[in-house]
Amino acid sequence: MEYAMHGPTPDQISDARAVTEDALVRTPVLALRSARWDAILPQAASVTVKLELFQQAGSFKSRGVYLGIRQLTPDQRAAGVVAASGGNHALAVSWAAQAAGVAARIAMPRTVDPLRIDGCRALGAEVSLHDDMPAAFAEMDRVVTDEGRAILHPFEGAHMTLGSAVCGAEYLDQAPQIDTLVVPVGGGGLISGMATAAKRRNPTIQVIGVEPVGADSMTRSLAAGHPVRLDRIDTIADSLSAPLAMPLSFAAAQAHVDRMVHVTDDQMRTAMGHYMDVLRILAEPACAASLAAICGPLRDDLAGRHVGIIACGSNISLGRYQQILS
Repeated sequence: MEYAMHGPTPDQISDARAVTEDALVRTPVLALRSARWDAILPQAASVTVKLELFQQAGSFKSRGVYLGIRQLTPDQRAAGVVAASGGNHALAVSWAAQAAGVAARIAMPRTVDPLRIDGCRALGAEVSLHDDMPAAFAEMDRVVTDEGRAILHPFEGAHMTLGSAVCGAEYLDQAPQIDTLVVPVGGGGLISGMATAAKRRNPTIQVIGVEPVGADSMTRSLAAGHPVRLDRIDTIADSLSAPLAMPLSFAAAQAHVDRMVHVTDDQMRTAMGHYMDVLRILAEPACAASLAAICGPLRDDLAGRHVGIIACGSNISLGRYQQILS
């Protein structure tokens, strides 16, 4: 699948929406209007949240992975797929592969939430556990060499950006009043697609990316003008812990993202608490990152704006949730 340097075209987004319509969830959009939000959100702002945690396999990742599975050749389908992931991508690959009748191998760090490991296995994937994420990626590379399986990368790929663009177009259909879109960033697969869809629909919309202080590869890459790799990751948001930006997603982000902001672990913990206290949503840190940004570093800037945020996914056990908040 090829697309223009700066992301998928409107026709490609429209075609992908048609392809995914029956298999994926048109996730709900909720207006945060109750009085309980008044002291939390930017003053006089209207805020909506797109609840991608209700997507297949619990996150937005299923959109792009589903498209990636569809584009496999017959030989690739027969050989199966492999991915390295510690979280939502692993579950999305397991779900999409099972739905397509394709064998999936997932390499995961042994420290990930057991809920995610068990979830992948319940979906029929073969899971191997490794000391850390670099070791998991090394295992993925070995499987490709030894078994000829196709890699489904967690964020770098036309299908991943296109799946996220479908999410962005869907969101703007549901909430056309949005003038500011605030999107969490891990590797860049989500913001590259959502920003492309938003800017193609409305060039004046402001797109803001959110990264943890301890995992800000996209912020540094955009500042440098090229993709960079981090030497160290330090954040509770394991789903936003990509150690580097990569060319495809970086190029789309560079073209369409207006600015980046940082959030701290404590700001994400606070936002997790807001989701639980007001909406009774068990949000993992990445899921709460957009809310953390608009209640923290962006609160004054977004006063009076029509703001769209995204709860990008949440696959977290109660035990791990309590551990993070303690």
